[in-house]
Amino acid sequence: MRRGSIVVAMTGSLRFHHLGLATRELSAETTQLEGLGYRPEGPPFIDQAQGVRGQFMIGAGPRIEVLTPTNGSRTLETWLLRGIKIYHQAFEVADLDAEVARHQKAGAIVVSSPMRAVAFSGRRVAFVMLPNLLLIEMIESQLGQSG
Repeated sequence: MRRGSIVVAMTGSLRFHHLGLATRELSAETTQLEGLGYRPEGPPFIDQAQGVRGQFMIGAGPRIEVLTPTNGSRTLETWLLRGIKIYHQAFEVADLDAEVARHQKAGAIVVSSPMRAVAFSGRRVAFVMLPNLLLIEMIESQLGQSG
């Protein structure tokens, strides 16, 4: 593992969870995905701390988390202004703090420190930007959940 390198040694502790999709209109986006064979996975959610409303969708492709900003939130504005839809990949990790530190040591920037997330029943999540500008969400696995 080299500092600044986009290559991070894999420890086997990362498990793909979803792709994050930004939109201004949640229902219009989920309707389009339903046309591709996707269906809602669980109820919609609102996470005021992160400034998003969302809906997980599952289908023939990878799980998608469709997100729209809550009133007054600018959380997704960077991507929405640029017309970028798919803006992050998410992975479940056994030890969130260790994974954040590992990626930071390899040159990633912590965009959002570990915080509890409504979408994951209070499990913690963190966002890091890799040196290649790929935004990664790390989700604390059920086993790694700390009090």
